[in-house]
Amino acid sequence: MPFCFRNILALYVDGFRSMVLGRTLWKIILIKIVVMFGIIKLFFFPDILSTTYTTDHARADHVLSTLTLEQPCGARPDK
Repeated sequence: MPFCFRNILALYVDGFRSMVLGRTLWKIILIKIVVMFGIIKLFFFPDILSTTYTTDHARADHVLSTLTLEQPCGARPDK
């Protein structure tokens, strides 16, 4: 069985070595992922808890009270 995995791994390694256009496309994909998750996160998902609460204990209390808040079935919490 390990011999089979070695053959599969060798197939992929050989395929990635012989790629020319594929390498460029993978670089573009990785750059896009970094942009999407790195840079966009800074602008669209600010750290609201750090601006509202000054200590870690206050933040933890807020998160705990929000997560354990009992709601009637199907009700949405106030925003």
